[in-house]
Amino acid sequence: MTATILIIEDETEIRRFLRATLNANGFTSLEAETAQEGLQKLIAQRPDVIILDLGLPDRDGQDFIRDVREWSQVPVIVVSAREQEADKVLALENGADDYLTKPFAAGELLARIKVALRHARRLENGGGHTYDYDGLSIDLSARRVSLDGDEVRLTPIEYKLLSVLAKNAGKVLTHAYLLKEVWGRHSTEQNHYLRIHTQHLREKLNDDPLSPRFIITEPGIGYRMKSG
Repeated sequence: MTATILIIEDETEIRRFLRATLNANGFTSLEAETAQEGLQKLIAQRPDVIILDLGLPDRDGQDFIRDVREWSQVPVIVVSAREQEADKVLALENGADDYLTKPFAAGELLARIKVALRHARRLENGGGHTYDYDGLSIDLSARRVSLDGDEVRLTPIEYKLLSVLAKNAGKVLTHAYLLKEVWGRHSTEQNHYLRIHTQHLREKLNDDPLSPRFIITEPGIGYRMKSG
């Protein structure tokens, strides 16, 4: 999987580490030290993924994400020393695709990049009409779900929740986003709806939350559907 990755990071040592990691794994890297420089390279060179630090010298990365999302759907993976759940949730709600807290392992970053690329390419191809992973098959056109060859019967709400997760497989979806997509914009504070229906959905999919086969809990943030 080849792609061009734009690194927007003001710390030289971290940029050097990211560049070496990406280049050693077949990616092409671009670098920027400020949000303004990053925006210029995004417009001029159209990278496939952005790796973004939030603490940039000229402006906050949260503002950068909001501005970019007004005109581009390029995947944005935040890498930041900010550990608070509120920072992670805000970045994701602003439009980031993923969030890694420094320090992080190179292997984890590479895995997140590959997932982001797959998700972006599915969107480019019309979003796809099926989800297939580890025995779970979801035909989004026929609204049919099967697990290890057996049909899974879901309520309309359970199916809507599963389909939203599947269409965004690999991407962290916040509680607020899922509530809005499944129950409507007036339900964004009703987290217990989401918790209960996710629990029921996991039971029907034989998905142990402590060792998830399909649906990963991002504590305090939301959920992520595994992607092959």
